[in-house]
Parts: sequence; structure tokens; C-alpha cells
Amino acid sequence: MSTITPQILLKAYAAGIFPMAESAEDNALYWVEPEERGIFPLNGLHISHSLRKRIRQRRFDIRIDTAFTDVMAACAERMPDRRTTWINQRIKSLYGQLYRMGCCHSVECWQRNQLVGGLYGVRIGGAFFGESMYSRETDASKVALVHLVARLRAGGFILLDAQFTTPHLESLGARSISRAEYHQLLERAIEQDAEFFKFQGDRDPELVLRLAGEK
Repeated sequence: MSTITPQILLKAYAAGIFPMAESAEDNALYWVEPEERGIFPLNGLHISHSLRKRIRQRRFDIRIDTAFTDVMAACAERMPDRRTTWINQRIKSLYGQLYRMGCCHSVECWQRNQLVGGLYGVRIGGAFFGESMYSRETDASKVALVHLVARLRAGGFILLDAQFTTPHLESLGARSISRAEYHQLLERAIEQDAEFFKFQGDRDPELVLRLAGEK
């Protein structure tokens, strides 16, 4: 089994490659570089009327990096609509190390002091590589995504990598680009001087919606 360190993992992301596992039970990892890459253009999410309403109602308390390990664990759980997962123990260990190095972040939705949804990903320069998301309450992962995009826009990021597109992600604005186009965007992004913690407006739904949805 080859040794993958957090430093190797960061170099792989900077080169357009990321690891996956066949299943949670298989401890082996393999490298992936899709022919077409899923991204969220940072010039406006598709935010539905119902999602805007939910954000304005402030049903969730949004927190950053307070429960990274719990978010990863929840993303790895089997759900009725997700029978398998690619997040194995090696993935958990590696990304936990990246989190402690300040290179991984979680956006969390809390309700009555219970973690009910969120997402996590890797940050390099002005690129954020979304890894996984989950919900235990309606729209929690979508709300986390909207807050993430607002944060990235405020902090000067230029790439939000979704790895692959799905009908669900496409409904929110994700699209596929070619490997060549992705590498051009990636090269600019990793050289960008961006600030993940610049945004302090998670309690202001109108600011969040304006940043995340503005064209």
C-alpha cells in the first residue's frame, strides 16, 4: 500500500488530482483525474425561492470549523439514498491531518445545538475543493453551500471544485468543464491570495444571499 501524506495530497490537488476509495471497507486509495470536471462558477448560484426563504428564516446556526470530524463522519454514513460511500478510514485520517494544518474546512448547520448538516473541503490559495456534504434536516446541505459560496466570494476565491456533476448539483448551478479548461482555472486559483476567514456575515441572510447569488 503506497504511503500518502498530507503534503502529497496537497500537491495532488494542486495538480488536478484527488484520491478516492472503492468503499468505506476498502482501505486502498486510487487517484482520480476526470476528463470533465464539475465546478460551481462563483458568479451566482441557482438559489430557488424556497431555499432563499429558508435562509432568510435563519433556521440554522452556521458555524465554521467547530465540528470538522463530525461532519466528515456524517458524510461517510450510509443513508437511504446513499448505500455506499468512498470515505474510508485513510481518507478520514488524511483529511483530519489537513484540517489540523489549516488546509481543510467545514461549513456546519446547527439546530438547537445539534449538528444537522454541512460540508467539508480542501483549500489551496484561491481554490476550494468540495469533498462531500450531507443533511439531516431539509436543505441543510444546500444552506451550507450557499454560505460557503458567500464566504468564497467575500474572500477572493476564484474556484469551487465539485469534482463531478450530478443532477442535484446541476440544479444548484454546477457545470462540467474540460480537463484543459479546469487546469487553466486551477493554475490561476492556487496562485490567488484569498482569505477563507474574511467573511463574518453568516448571521446576515441578505448579505449571504447577495454574495452567493449575485451575477
